[in-house]
Amino acid sequence: MENNNRSGAATIIIISCATVLALAAAYLVYYKKTSDGKKAPGGQQGAVTVRSMTAEVQTLHDYVNTNGEIKTQSSIEVFPDNKGKIVETYVSLGTAVKRGSVIAEIDPSEPGMQFAHSRVYSPISGTVTAAPLKPGTKVTTSTAITVIGDVTNLQVNANIPERFVAALKIGLKANIKLEAYPNEIFTATVSRISPVVDSTSRTKEIILTFDQNDPRINAGMFAKVTLYTLDYEGFPVIPSNCIVTKGGKEFVYSVNADGETVSRKEIQTGETVDNMTQVKSGISAGEKIVIEGQRVLSDGSKINDITDGIKKPQAAEQAKQEEKDGKK
Repeated sequence: MENNNRSGAATIIIISCATVLALAAAYLVYYKKTSDGKKAPGGQQGAVTVRSMTAEVQTLHDYVNTNGEIKTQSSIEVFPDNKGKIVETYVSLGTAVKRGSVIAEIDPSEPGMQFAHSRVYSPISGTVTAAPLKPGTKVTTSTAITVIGDVTNLQVNANIPERFVAALKIGLKANIKLEAYPNEIFTATVSRISPVVDSTSRTKEIILTFDQNDPRINAGMFAKVTLYTLDYEGFPVIPSNCIVTKGGKEFVYSVNADGETVSRKEIQTGETVDNMTQVKSGISAGEKIVIEGQRVLSDGSKINDITDGIKKPQAAEQAKQEEKDGKK
């Protein structure tokens, strides 16, 4: 009798386990069908909400970001003719001077000997771009008292890391931003490139000339430089995050002509700049590519494209029907 009870209990346990496994398998099948955009309860097909964009041929502009300093294109240091002590300075930073203007006076006297003051003259017309030395400073004939420059013609001196040196050439364009005018962009062109790489900083200096003179730009300002180095063109361009990678291959989902289904297409990508990627093969310019919601799609999935913010009538009716089914 005891053996029969044990046998019956074992049978009940086995049946219970089998029932649980059957229910789990049924749920997995249901989940897979609905998540893949296939048939859901009621025989209806679930549409995946997506957004799309039209792939167009665009040029990607690769660039290098660096810092620079605004300087005068032509400037000259001012040196005294005699050594001694500065007794008077007649200019300050920003003073406009003409060629021959008196910059400072030097007292060349020595202990026990008195000499007349020696005047220091500006060798060119321009503007004082470096603060002159103060009275009382001792100088020699190799001591620069100040710098005179032409502030009507300014340039940007910038250093480019060695790994980008191969892309440098005369004529490259750049956007310049200044801290004083954060919402303004000034354009400039590479006019000179240093023939050597600095062995300490591992950079090469470039000189950029402003495309237009602007009185708001001052010598001595700090500049943020975006130097455009290479152009990649000739192929459709899409957002990098809409590309799906499976098994080492890259795919996108193209919206079919009916506007309600998609096709999965294998693509070959090219260059990427700022999260935009070239597509060298697999799609053509003018195709609508899914850019949101693509992770849950499969080939042939139904979609509800809300790119324009308006639901399609068929999708709206389907949503209403699904809502009714849920209330039953």
